[in-house]
Amino acid sequence: MRLGINLGYWGAGMDGDNLAVAQEADRLGYDVCWAAEAYGSDAPTVLAWVAAKTERIDVGSAIMQIPARQPAMTAMTAATLDSLTGGRFRLGLGVSGPQVSEGWYGVKFDKPLARTREYVEIVRKAMTRERLSYDGEHWTLPLPGGPGKPIKLTVHPEREHIPLYIAAIGPKNLEQTGEIADGTLLIFPSAAHLEETALRHIRTGREKAGLTMDGFDVCPTVPLALGEDVDALADVFRPYTALYVGGMGSRKQNFYNQLARRMGYEKEAAEIQDKYLSGDKAGAAAAVPQSLIDQTSLLGPVERIAERMTAYAEAGVTTLTLAPAGFTLDERLAALRAGVEAAERAGLA
Repeated sequence: MRLGINLGYWGAGMDGDNLAVAQEADRLGYDVCWAAEAYGSDAPTVLAWVAAKTERIDVGSAIMQIPARQPAMTAMTAATLDSLTGGRFRLGLGVSGPQVSEGWYGVKFDKPLARTREYVEIVRKAMTRERLSYDGEHWTLPLPGGPGKPIKLTVHPEREHIPLYIAAIGPKNLEQTGEIADGTLLIFPSAAHLEETALRHIRTGREKAGLTMDGFDVCPTVPLALGEDVDALADVFRPYTALYVGGMGSRKQNFYNQLARRMGYEKEAAEIQDKYLSGDKAGAAAAVPQSLIDQTSLLGPVERIAERMTAYAEAGVTTLTLAPAGFTLDERLAALRAGVEAAERAGLA
């Protein structure tokens, strides 16, 4: 099982430290450094900066949002980053959510699976550098009856095939991801529930495409906090978990809330959402079960983290992406080093 890191959103208050974290991960031998985007910092700019200041580590978008860019633009960005980094780029895509898609980008959040499938087909076709034409439900290239003509990408990517990941949570999205992608980006993963909440759906998609799980990268992001008091460490992530389970989406359409319910937290997920959407964010955080945080994070001393890493590896994770927590740069770097130490103790590195 490989290790990665996730820097999250640039502009979240730790910007001055993020580059140092990425550089230390590069030195320690981490496999990939991911960066996110929502409606603040964009991922490609951050990744270009990190790649320019590191030597070996891959850089990946987790995610580049599908409603934010035309697919041909995404192909251009991916090809450029792969060329500039000497073949160190990984393209992570996702549909985002209805609030961001419609509120920020003005793009209807309808038929997300069909949109994703067409988007991936166009991106991949463009990066083959053949003349681009496409006739789909959501995109038609070139537009009919006008001056447009099929043209081809002029940039040569470093590699013929840039690894393509899709962020997926729901069963149908996971199945399609297994069918059309090289890997999946998961959030709030529980080793105990990974088979039922994710892997069986991905496997179905792989089988539909005549493929096995060999070579498919199962890549969840887990927060990591180093220390002896597990309960206190869990409290650090209560607001984060409450935000996603309670407030990331509407009452009817919150993918993270639905995931918590599928993991057995039906009553708790409803309470968290009720309190968060009523404005009681502190109450929502207090309602998050300690066990939910512990199942979906790496908390405690190195020995305990090593045990949890083993459980993720045995569950089918192939790249475990860490989000090292800490109030200072030194604490985040210590968490980063603890990740490597734990993986070595578990015989995973």
